[in-house]
Amino acid sequence: MSFHQKNLQCLPDQPLQTLSETQGLEAEQESKALEETCLFSHPSMPGSSKEAPDAGIPSSSESPQSFCPTSVVTTVNLSSESAESCSSQEEESSTSESDLDPMDISTIAIDENVATLVNFLLFKYQMKEPVTKADILMIISNECEDHFIEIFLKASVRMEIIFGLDVKEVDPTNNCYAVLIKLGLTYDGMLHGEIGVPKTGLLIVILGAIFMKGNRATEEEIWGVLSVMGLYPGKKHYIFGEPRKLITKYFVEEEYLMYQQVANSDPAEYEFLWGPRTYAETTKMQVLEFLAKVHGTVPSSFPPQYEEALQEEEERARASASNLATAVDFRGHCQF
Repeated sequence: MSFHQKNLQCLPDQPLQTLSETQGLEAEQESKALEETCLFSHPSMPGSSKEAPDAGIPSSSESPQSFCPTSVVTTVNLSSESAESCSSQEEESSTSESDLDPMDISTIAIDENVATLVNFLLFKYQMKEPVTKADILMIISNECEDHFIEIFLKASVRMEIIFGLDVKEVDPTNNCYAVLIKLGLTYDGMLHGEIGVPKTGLLIVILGAIFMKGNRATEEEIWGVLSVMGLYPGKKHYIFGEPRKLITKYFVEEEYLMYQQVANSDPAEYEFLWGPRTYAETTKMQVLEFLAKVHGTVPSSFPPQYEEALQEEEERARASASNLATAVDFRGHCQF
């Protein structure tokens, strides 16, 4: 599935600075999605599936990344400010629904079901359980069952962009799906985080920023990108918790990031690089493909990064072939 964001298209001849600014716009899009998502600590679980979902906000765009409905996310507590905002949005929605035509109301219903499905998929991920199409149909309201594919795809996009999770079909015969961490990564940030939701999406944003900045990004540059998403050092975020500790301590301890002083900097400045676990679990091409998908383009639209990623792929292939040849030669000697 692709994200068609016309305002985020990156042309092949764009300089790195422009690409960085574009990435900031993409982060801003994600920030808006997060802030327009009201999070509750007591969501409705499967079983009460056909109950009317919480009131939502009509989508202002047909783009899959335009996440405007009220979303229910397991184990997340709202700040009073966010709760008041959400309540106000619900009141405005309920008072204006009578003025909407049937098509608009249908759009609202679809968005509400997308939000409920995201909550359900996160719940299944946390429980380490697969999910079937039958399970999903149980929590989708009757009026939206004919829109299953649209609801499923939109929910999958939100899982991917915000939480860094893939919803993959693992049993086509029984329409069974698994929720997995993206890009081959094995850590979701939940072991140490203050809030029990996956934080892989944040990690991928940082890895992408580092790659686009020439494989190293100063702390100022990273916080510049994250500030567009509403993330600031020392300030608790309602989804990701306190980001500075998460990024400079836990992501570093898990070896996904390296955090070090910039050489010869006075006063001291610090920078981020990919850690050894990142290189072991994913590739530059995978990260670039993710960034390209978000921008609605292809990896070759980022020529310097694309060439670098291709070179890494070739080096990995040569190393793999060499290791295979060594293993075959070793087995051959062992037979005598």
